[in-house]
Amino acid sequence: MASTRFAPDRKLTSRMVFVMFLLGLIYVAAISAAIVFVPTKVLPFVVIVIGGFFFLQYFLSDKIALFSMNAKLVGPDDGSDARRVHAVLDRLCALADMPKPRVGIVAADMPNAFAAGRSQKNTVVCVTTGLLHRLPDDRELEAVLAHELSHVAHRDVVVMTIASFLGILAGLITRITFEMGLWGGYSDRRGGGDDDSPSAGMILFIVTIVSLVVYALSFLLIRALSRYRELAADRSGALLTGNPSAMINALGRITEDNARIPMKDLRKVEAFNAFFFTPALRGGASVSSLFATHPSTQVRQEKLAALAVQLGS
Repeated sequence: MASTRFAPDRKLTSRMVFVMFLLGLIYVAAISAAIVFVPTKVLPFVVIVIGGFFFLQYFLSDKIALFSMNAKLVGPDDGSDARRVHAVLDRLCALADMPKPRVGIVAADMPNAFAAGRSQKNTVVCVTTGLLHRLPDDRELEAVLAHELSHVAHRDVVVMTIASFLGILAGLITRITFEMGLWGGYSDRRGGGDDDSPSAGMILFIVTIVSLVVYALSFLLIRALSRYRELAADRSGALLTGNPSAMINALGRITEDNARIPMKDLRKVEAFNAFFFTPALRGGASVSSLFATHPSTQVRQEKLAALAVQLGS
């Protein structure tokens, strides 16, 4: 990662490399299957769609996040909320010796924060008005923003952006292949009409199965990485500020207040769970932890409490 004063996390780095390696293998297998089974006339269209989508997701991830969350970029003179966030980020970035990100504010009652962008130079850190109103103590707000800056410093934001693309890719391949099948795109697959060529139904079945397997494996790998990166960001952020207790308090306050937000409002932003400080919507006890984007609040607080003991704070 770029040189900052955030504590290096070799375990996080090794896990990101390992997950990206496994996803790369799955990616190669998926592309090979597409080349073998997807009709020749469809492949150029699939490649163009996939390439364009990846370009947009990678290079415009910060803009997409801002648009999707209806966030507004603000300067230090754009009101008291903006001034407060900028002041906290000024202190943290000076402490971490890293470029200051752009600041976005989302007019939403849900208390949360997230970071987006492919590098430190084009990152945006967003907070909701609900977070600012529920964390009047700047030390708690500082803990949340230190967590988000840790994601930026360790570059796990861009890793998650790239990793999540594979699951979307699998869905795109399935949808495009299915649509082409409906419109007769499988006939004359390689231009020769050979009787030995797979039938349209068989091609659709094989592509669908491969895509589902790719999606399932990438989904589980990304979720596992997401949970670990949250613990790593908690630890790095708390080490930077030297105040794990502030993050413990912020986690408790945000989790408790999120439970009071109407379910329909939480579902609107559920897709951003992996990037939020805390998940907007958490499954019940019956939902396997394998599918969670974050460790439980209790686990995060216990880890931070242990760190507080180590630091003597």
